[in-house]
Amino acid sequence: MEAAPYDDRGLTLGDGLFETVLADRGRLVAFDEHVARLVRGCGGLGLPAPDRAVLRAASDSALAAAGLERERAAVRLTWTAGSGGRGLDRPAMPQPRLIVTAAPAPAPPGPVALALAGVRRNQASPSSRLKTLAYLDNVLARREAIAAGADEAVMLNTAGELACAAAANLFWVSEGRLYTPALRCGVLDGIVRASVLRQAGLMGVTVVEAHEGPAALAGADAAFITNSLIGVRAASRFGDRTYEANGLVGRLAEACADIR
Repeated sequence: MEAAPYDDRGLTLGDGLFETVLADRGRLVAFDEHVARLVRGCGGLGLPAPDRAVLRAASDSALAAAGLERERAAVRLTWTAGSGGRGLDRPAMPQPRLIVTAAPAPAPPGPVALALAGVRRNQASPSSRLKTLAYLDNVLARREAIAAGADEAVMLNTAGELACAAAANLFWVSEGRLYTPALRCGVLDGIVRASVLRQAGLMGVTVVEAHEGPAALAGADAAFITNSLIGVRAASRFGDRTYEANGLVGRLAEACADIR
């Protein structure tokens, strides 16, 4: 593991991938799933894939260096395309660079308030379904939501379909059915997203991977977001729409917490 120099393509061009892993008192939650997604992403970007053992050792070292082995922490694995000269073209034989950091990650304090962002997600871009370093749209969407008095943004794609939150997958409940945007809407295949879909199936809940506009979320009985650090986090409102506590959301949160 090393620091990135000024010519690192992750810094200059956003050329690379990352994963954020929850560390629960030293236990790296769903670590193999994160590594597998990182490896798939490398295939999509044409990068050599990292070695699992190297990632694990670097993660443990980052936790120890930060004094977080006994805390709730976020471990970020950053895999860049390495150093390169000026311009877009990578070196013929790229030498990826690994950067691993750890930081405290307190549990979220309660339900999340959502606001619709004007920044759109480009579902036609390969990067919309990869966890790349190019996160500026997400940064701007979150900033817009906070300025509107919310905690998190809801992003549409260029077709006006619900896609995701700025840093999470999006779900809603309507008439006992569970909905989430389809991956083709420009959605990252979230690790907790997969757990929610699996647990809902085991509960006998009808799951719809949907192509819907924001009216579906505004008319829903409940909504929630998911990622590896927050698990299942219920939404308190979306814009002017207020949600009540929902039993299905609670059951899914409990089931996924047990897995994590």
